[in-house]
Amino acid sequence: MRRIFGTSHKAAIGILVFLLGAVPAAAEAFTDAQKAEIEKIVGEFVAKNPEFIADYLRQNPEILIEVSDILRARQAAQEQEAKSYALTAHREQIERHPMTPVSGNTDGDVTIVEFFDYNCGYCKRVFAYMKDIEKSDPNLRIVWKEFPILGPVSRYAAQAAMAADRQGKYIEFHRAMMSGGRLVSEEQVLKVASKTGLDVERLKQDMQDPAITAYIDETIQLANALGITGTPGFVVGDEVISGAISEADMKQVIQFTRKNAG
Repeated sequence: MRRIFGTSHKAAIGILVFLLGAVPAAAEAFTDAQKAEIEKIVGEFVAKNPEFIADYLRQNPEILIEVSDILRARQAAQEQEAKSYALTAHREQIERHPMTPVSGNTDGDVTIVEFFDYNCGYCKRVFAYMKDIEKSDPNLRIVWKEFPILGPVSRYAAQAAMAADRQGKYIEFHRAMMSGGRLVSEEQVLKVASKTGLDVERLKQDMQDPAITAYIDETIQLANALGITGTPGFVVGDEVISGAISEADMKQVIQFTRKNAG
């Protein structure tokens, strides 16, 4: 074992990692045939020494931390790779979907894409500074992605917002919704629509359009592909940000993206 892994300690880590299905990063330098041979050797060792792992762990429980760190690093790398792939593959869909509402400078040099839910308190806190950033930065383009994951009322509100867009009042409706408290009923959504000056009967009809349903479902799938599982979530340039960030941090991300554009 020392000839293969270097030390018995490394052997134990290597065996555990292989058994858990995560080949160490160093193994990426091996060919498929070499990896198969290593796995064969590990398998034979475990078969011939069934008490080795249990005994070693009893004597060296700290090895579990090392193995956990290896697996966590491997998982993080895989998730980042998946996000980067999704961002590249779906860039047009993320930033320039024809149904997605946009505010700010439509020709801006930096685009912020926000995935949000109208029942998300953090989204509403972020909106409080997003409108200020939009006002102070004339070259900012903001893309609003409906991501209703907090229940049926959230879904209803997202459909209403997309229907409001057909009356040319998406931004007005969006701002009113983000400025209010938690939504607990569909009636609340319709009251906001009425106060915003929308034709409520037309709104309710447009909300049933299969195109709106399909668009929202597509947006949810897109967020999941980007690794955004909660709200808010952002895409700024090549950065995918999960969760709320401060105004100062957002400005730094915008500055970094603008500086490195092109």
